[in-house]
Amino acid sequence: MKTKFLLTSFDTWLPHQKSNSSDDLLAKLSQIQSLPYSLTYLRKLPVDAELAPNLAIAQINEIQPDTVICCGMAESRQKLTVESCACCDRDILKTAVNLEQLIADLPATEISDDAGKFVCEALYYAILKHLTDAQLPAKCIFVHVPILTPENIDKIVADFLSIVNRLTTDNCQLSTDN
Repeated sequence: MKTKFLLTSFDTWLPHQKSNSSDDLLAKLSQIQSLPYSLTYLRKLPVDAELAPNLAIAQINEIQPDTVICCGMAESRQKLTVESCACCDRDILKTAVNLEQLIADLPATEISDDAGKFVCEALYYAILKHLTDAQLPAKCIFVHVPILTPENIDKIVADFLSIVNRLTTDNCQLSTDN
């Protein structure tokens, strides 16, 4: 049976943005034929801290994915950044995925401990909380995507595909420091 993924992206939120790099990445991924897993896309989520999580959680409940990868744009970052945690007030939730193993040897990817204090963090926190509260076995990570350019797009797509591949195997063990 194929591993089921839910991949999310956001719409734009500022007037100067022609597109959202998280959605650009998922659009590029959706063009790749014959991937060995099942990908469901929830693209262009509204940049709304209540609506986006509600839409994503409804999709999780409907399709019961093995893994959720939420993506958001990080205009000031140069690499893919996988977020280690999400905060709401003083509560901090960490992903159960061992991120060091996940990104080992990926040249265009790093780990971040700051999901941005915006709708990205609200989405990540809400999904991590939902998975825990509902005792769902799905893994979840949040990946911030830099602006895609002709110079970086191949590296970014390659690293993202490596992340997806690693999340389908036992090579990506759950973290023991949660």
